[in-house]
Amino acid sequence: MKIFNHIKGDKVIWTVVLILSIFSLLAVYSSTGTLAYRYQNGNTEYYLIKHFIILLFGLGLMYAAHLIKYTYYSRLSQLSIFVAIPLLLLTLFSGTNVNEASRWLTLPVINLTFQSSDFAKLALILYVARLLSKKQDQIKDFKSAFAPIMLPIILVCSLILPANFSTSAVLFATCMVMLFIGRINIKYILSLIGIGVLLLGLFIGILMNMPNQGRLGTWKNRVENFISGDKEGNYQVEQAKIAISTGGIVGKFPGNSTQRNFLPHPYSDFIFAIIIEEYGLIGGIIIVLMYLILLFRGVRIVTRAPGSFGAFVTFGCCFSLVFQAFINIAVAVNLLPVTGQPLPMVSMGGTSIWFTGIAIGIMLSVSKETGKENSSSDIEKDNIEAEILNEKHAE
Repeated sequence: MKIFNHIKGDKVIWTVVLILSIFSLLAVYSSTGTLAYRYQNGNTEYYLIKHFIILLFGLGLMYAAHLIKYTYYSRLSQLSIFVAIPLLLLTLFSGTNVNEASRWLTLPVINLTFQSSDFAKLALILYVARLLSKKQDQIKDFKSAFAPIMLPIILVCSLILPANFSTSAVLFATCMVMLFIGRINIKYILSLIGIGVLLLGLFIGILMNMPNQGRLGTWKNRVENFISGDKEGNYQVEQAKIAISTGGIVGKFPGNSTQRNFLPHPYSDFIFAIIIEEYGLIGGIIIVLMYLILLFRGVRIVTRAPGSFGAFVTFGCCFSLVFQAFINIAVAVNLLPVTGQPLPMVSMGGTSIWFTGIAIGIMLSVSKETGKENSSSDIEKDNIEAEILNEKHAE
């Protein structure tokens, strides 16, 4: 087919995304029955069509992102981080509130909700990757290398924290691993972790002394219920465990889930449990393998990337997606407290799928260049470093 002639980059990653998308369509269609009867008069095709359009648009964004030469994302990172911070502030103070969390901005005219933290997460990974590649000559110096990287990490994660602790924690952990890979002094990394813990403690302390404690009560209940094993408090997890235990080896087959009628948000936070119920242990293993393959291929791209920016941005995007996936899976099997993290490219959602698609598209953009390596070290110079030198000369 002619379409495959236009698809470039790592073909294994394309295959992984296609398999995850198929599972997503099947699982979302099966698990939105209750939602359809509640809001769409039983029209179950409504959510199938809606999710198909969202997935198709996400794949389109991935395709478009992989066509752009990855070095351009270094320049875009500067613009994106300066757009992300005002968006997070706007969301924090005037966003749409759901369950005492202001996570969404409602776009006028089209009336579409937009989760600014998804954009900010990708923007920060791109920006940290740029700074790490730019500062490699002074990477051990606090003032010239570490301080410029530290400030945006603290700022972005702090702005995401009040409404979405789990996303903030995942992003912070991703940045810490990126700093370690980028040869930042381990003492500086530990000090940044200490600052993060201190700011979190300060934030919790302030909330505890306020009449409206925001999301603090939710966080506290989730941790207490997880530790105590209280079945009433852990209703979501108990229903997920029933779904997983009744799935068996081959599952109940597509569309035959019973726990979708009892499990809150079976199409997003707990979609992995529905997949195991309908497709059994085999289906669950396939999903886990897809993310492991994505991680393996991501690391392979990192080791073969023609430049430092490409390596850092690929690692950041890949680690973030796989880390988030395994957090979602760990919650479903009761290894972690409920977090609300979606399963990338599988859970129903708009901005989550779209920015995941862009992130994978950037990885594919880097993978295109790995096949163009030349044995001469002079030719293998990093494009980002060349760009930085040009900027310095311009100044």
